[in-house]
Amino acid sequence: MKKIKKEKKTPVLDLVKNDPWLEPVAQEVADRYERYKKRLRQIEKDYGSIGKFADAYNYFGINYDEVRKGWVYREWAPHAYSLFLIGDFNDWNRGSHPLRKNEKGVWEIFLDERTCGNKFIHGSRVKVLVHGANGTRERIPAYIRRVVQDEGSKDFAGQLWFPESFDWEENGFDVQKVKPLLIYECHVGMAQEREGVGTYREFAELILPRIKHNGYTAIQVMAIAEHPYYGSFGYHVSNFFATSSRFGTPEDLKYLILEAHRLGIAVIMDIVHSHTVKNVNEGINEFDGMEGQYFHPGGRGEHPAWDSKLFNYGKKEVLQFLLSNLKYWLEEYHFDGFRFDGVTSMLYFHHGYTSFDRREKYFTEGVEWDAITYLQLANTLIKEIHPGAISIAEDVSGMPGLCRPIREGGIGFDFRLAMGIPDYWIRLLKEKKDENWDIQEMWQILSDRRPDVGTIVYAESHDQALVGDKTIAFRLMDREMYDKMGIQDDSPIIDRGLALHKMLRLFTISLGGQAYLNFMGNEFGHPEWIDFPREGNGWSHKYARRQWSLADRPDLKYRFLNQFDIHMLRFVKEYGVLNGNYGNLLFMDDWHKTVVFEKVGLVFVFNFHVNQSAPGYRIPVLQEGTYRSVLSTDNPLFGGHGRFDERIDYPTFRDKDGDVFLKMYNPNRTAIVLKPSA
Repeated sequence: MKKIKKEKKTPVLDLVKNDPWLEPVAQEVADRYERYKKRLRQIEKDYGSIGKFADAYNYFGINYDEVRKGWVYREWAPHAYSLFLIGDFNDWNRGSHPLRKNEKGVWEIFLDERTCGNKFIHGSRVKVLVHGANGTRERIPAYIRRVVQDEGSKDFAGQLWFPESFDWEENGFDVQKVKPLLIYECHVGMAQEREGVGTYREFAELILPRIKHNGYTAIQVMAIAEHPYYGSFGYHVSNFFATSSRFGTPEDLKYLILEAHRLGIAVIMDIVHSHTVKNVNEGINEFDGMEGQYFHPGGRGEHPAWDSKLFNYGKKEVLQFLLSNLKYWLEEYHFDGFRFDGVTSMLYFHHGYTSFDRREKYFTEGVEWDAITYLQLANTLIKEIHPGAISIAEDVSGMPGLCRPIREGGIGFDFRLAMGIPDYWIRLLKEKKDENWDIQEMWQILSDRRPDVGTIVYAESHDQALVGDKTIAFRLMDREMYDKMGIQDDSPIIDRGLALHKMLRLFTISLGGQAYLNFMGNEFGHPEWIDFPREGNGWSHKYARRQWSLADRPDLKYRFLNQFDIHMLRFVKEYGVLNGNYGNLLFMDDWHKTVVFEKVGLVFVFNFHVNQSAPGYRIPVLQEGTYRSVLSTDNPLFGGHGRFDERIDYPTFRDKDGDVFLKMYNPNRTAIVLKPSA
């Protein structure tokens, strides 16, 4: 009798069990988990572990062989016709040092220390001459660890870098103790006040103390990997294993990270694995002569909006290149985690340019499964190397499971950026008059997130500081910031701007997530945009810097916003505001544009009205007792008018229905936080 083969039942993963809306795509969730497991098993079979698989940076590129006493240079270039190592060491002879190719498409050359040691030295320049289907080209080795630009010709070249070992004495720094996560997003090159490109050491010595003083617990550093065009903000990476030489040496970056750790500040790297430059001379495009080496051939390998190349995440060698890159930054530089740029673009063939009006679309329409598998492997590797490392996704789509454990059917990130919130604030300021603000919509936007998703909230993004857009401060106060920010200046526009700038930030940090991010300078309302040197501005650095002195001057109102930032972060830490998940709405008054909510035992009162203040205003509370203010945006220390007396105790009452409330003066354009007595 023929046995009937039972159909294997698809296991329902926890991601689906905990979200009934995902039941129609239970199979797709299970499939993406199986794809991850299959790829991981293959890696472990071939290499022993994902960690060993990611050791490629110690195999490819230029590495010293202690046994053979010399340097080995290896390059994966399967379709190249021939490779020759050229550089200062051989007077750029284009034929004297050929590489040999093995059956896996890996080319190799050994340089004996006895014969090359006096020329193959620290600081000398190298390239590799590649003969391929696209012609003969001088290329920069793909795994090179330092790239420099010639000031005269502007040509980029690899540089041999054999420094003495770096002393990583960190005095017991532990990223797992960095709580709450208050991130200061920064760009080293434009972090200085002088007109020019800042350095890693300048940042460590001048800017880190400011960040520490304001109360931030982490920095998110942009533009670290080498990029040929400074104005790309670091997004068009060309050399993935090289720190940008514009800002200093690799040891200078290590010094910055060490100093941050000594101050108790975690260092997160903005990593760009979503795309890369098309440049053939500087980058890895068509390295072996073919467009499909690292990238998808044809249109699939082109980003329609970013003018860049897209990785083929399904190819083993590409996975190894990218995973090795993560391990390199974690182990060689002691970064404490990554913010993955452009995750939405990675997740979908349509790059997120669609409407996610049904949850099934996250799993069934244009999904780039290979990219998801890569991200799952990346998060697995990160936690294996550094269990406390922070993994952040820049995703606007809201992909379900993005920040859930992989075993549950998730992708494994710790946090996602709440990208919709800064967009919302700018849209509100651009499109609506203050008197037409919808406080119920504001509440909904700030509360609209899943409880099981780690969320980093921010009021404005670095994109809004770039030419063509405006920061919140600039949009609120605009040209008045140039001549009306003196302490003695009387300006209703500035008064409004200062008041709303503080309120929007406090509303954001209090409601939007479990961690907070600010782009440098925005905390004190930096008055100008970012415009990197380019032909259109005469290659000027005037707007590619931060004017810290504005916040330090006692005669200017910028210091008020900076003082509020300091006290806001101190308040958030002291009361564990980010530990609470959602605010508990107590009262919504459309007439007075007042929102009252409770969180972590505190009562928050936001009055967004243009001119309506209310004496004896009734505030519902959950707990009887006496309340006192612990933070008021109207405090004169923050540029406020001192209309709310923070020294007064506010006792509670019960009405005839037994509801508990207190009465207080409710000044317009002011946020007040009240704490019940013990």
